[in-house]
Amino acid sequence: MERTLWANPGTTDPCPARDRKRSDSQPAGLEHMWRPPEDPPGPGASTVSASGLPRTGSDPVILKTPVPLGFVADSLRASDGQLHAKAPTKPPRTPSLLLPDASGRPPTYCELVPRVLRGQGLPHGHSCPEAEVPWWEAEEETEEDRCFARPQAEVSFCLPDTLSCLLGSQNRPLEPEVLHTLRGLFLEHHPGSTALHLLLVDCQATGVLGVTKAQRGAMGVASGLELLTLPHGHRLRLELLERLETLALAGALAVLGCAGPLEERAAALRGLVELAVALRPGAVGDLPGLAAVMGALLMPQVRGKQEEAGSVMGKSGGKGGSGLFHQVSRLERTWRHLRRSHTEAALAFEQELKPLMRSLNEGAGPSDPGEVALPHVAPAARLLEGEELPGPLDESCERLLRTLHRARQTARDAPRFREAAARRLRGFRPSRELTEALTTGFLRRLLWGSRGAGAPWATRLEKFQRVLSVLSQRLEPDP
Repeated sequence: MERTLWANPGTTDPCPARDRKRSDSQPAGLEHMWRPPEDPPGPGASTVSASGLPRTGSDPVILKTPVPLGFVADSLRASDGQLHAKAPTKPPRTPSLLLPDASGRPPTYCELVPRVLRGQGLPHGHSCPEAEVPWWEAEEETEEDRCFARPQAEVSFCLPDTLSCLLGSQNRPLEPEVLHTLRGLFLEHHPGSTALHLLLVDCQATGVLGVTKAQRGAMGVASGLELLTLPHGHRLRLELLERLETLALAGALAVLGCAGPLEERAAALRGLVELAVALRPGAVGDLPGLAAVMGALLMPQVRGKQEEAGSVMGKSGGKGGSGLFHQVSRLERTWRHLRRSHTEAALAFEQELKPLMRSLNEGAGPSDPGEVALPHVAPAARLLEGEELPGPLDESCERLLRTLHRARQTARDAPRFREAAARRLRGFRPSRELTEALTTGFLRRLLWGSRGAGAPWATRLEKFQRVLSVLSQRLEPDP
């Protein structure tokens, strides 16, 4: 059988006078068999027929459109130049998987659409499941889809108590086995990974990511950053202040619980400083997490009684000291070893982190959603809960105005903060154990036990402060 040359109807043979030595064994009506009769020309197809073109002997037929290879293979299945009396049916244009008789024969090379055998795929009637999108990457409704809803009740973003993978149903405070497991867990993750885990949990606790439709309807706004400034945000403000203090206590315990050599405590201090650097604006940008870590580093049982110790937590006025090393009055040998062995971390703490945290507590500092994923909301929460600002009257009034203005900006920019946080967490796959270890409910049970976790917050705070004081005195007794 001779080859078929696909030619353009507008082209001609460049050598028309050349003699061709070919056998004229093909039927003259071959062009009718190559084009199925039931396939009418389209509205934009050419009207020039193959029979109207000059043809000599067994010249190949000039076709308007190419035909499928499978159709050619089935049509020219003959011997001695005899063709089928009846043209075969037109090849199907639908996948063979949908045809009832397709499963009984193997797929051929000439099929238009490759068949997928059911034995190699999913069961009949089932579709491929889509990849599950993490809750922090799920799309939320836009401002155009939102309408005003009257607040119905106070909303809590605390996760419900579920079966813990680190704690049993009943546990005592500060179980040694759990503390040892947590120490190894944090050592497995570098500061950048831990900072992203903390940002994820803080965004959930603040109501920036993962807010359900029912929660939005109950609080009347779309974000916890807006709810913080409203009267019915009282419960959320208390929860966030408790979370800040609880994280700071747990961070201080990470240092004071090191009963081993001095290098171990200095390494714990360095780990907290590196975590604070990873949380600062321009990096992960989790300012509530940064405030908690700095609160642990400047706690009186760790750093000593100085002006900055309360300033970082937002509980004292004044400008603070000059940030010199000799201001340390607790764990002096530990801080001295940090300066000698980890000088870069010590300088970052003194020259960058302390001034940054002081300005944030005074209502200043970075707040742009581009470099900050989660703003520092503790000063506004304390102010709206009725806490008075200490210090001279003129300075406290200026600080009051700055804090209220920052809170109003935060509520206005809540959608932008959500976008910034979601952008930093895009593609992040957290560890289940580390995520649970950073939740408020887990830390509450870890520090006070399953029974003591239900006590009033003021009582729990006072008791654990005494525990930290005892641990600090055991490590480095006062002269």
